[in-house]
Amino acid sequence: MRLVRLFTAVLAGIFAAKGAAAAGDLENTLYLDLKYGRVVIEMRPDLAPKHVARIKELVRQKFYDGSKFHRVIDGFMAQTGDPTGTGMGGSGKNIKAEFNNEPHVRGAVSMARASDPDSADSQFFIVLADSKFLDGQYTVWGKVTSGMEFVDQIKKGDANNNGAVSDPDTIITMRVAADVDKK
Repeated sequence: MRLVRLFTAVLAGIFAAKGAAAAGDLENTLYLDLKYGRVVIEMRPDLAPKHVARIKELVRQKFYDGSKFHRVIDGFMAQTGDPTGTGMGGSGKNIKAEFNNEPHVRGAVSMARASDPDSADSQFFIVLADSKFLDGQYTVWGKVTSGMEFVDQIKKGDANNNGAVSDPDTIITMRVAADVDKK
């Protein structure tokens, strides 16, 4: 029965994702597939053009496939995008900050970084609950438009260990919708 519910949820997510992307800009839409279902992310090149361009470049290289959600803090955010799965790695190419006025509300997608504002690389996080204290300090480059219920299911980390996750969930695949939905 549990497997049937999971299969039904995955199918519902796929059909919802297809409909969401069809209504929008496929070149600036991402499909992030989790074992729970498909998450659709609307990228915002109007807010952060360099970040969106770099994310698309990495996605097209299949850089994010298999990436672990290495840091997940319940009621805050889910972070991924480190090829080492430790939170210490990246693609090797930093992106200059593009701070903007977009708020860090539930579903916002923003770049992780070190203390240097221009140290964002490949790691990003999805905001699980409004976190306005991050506004103006991290680059928001997108938002989840469908599938937030699947993001909510990502395994949470240890609150006493800065959200570090043992046996973390992973991104199965991440694709630019224009590359998937070619006619």
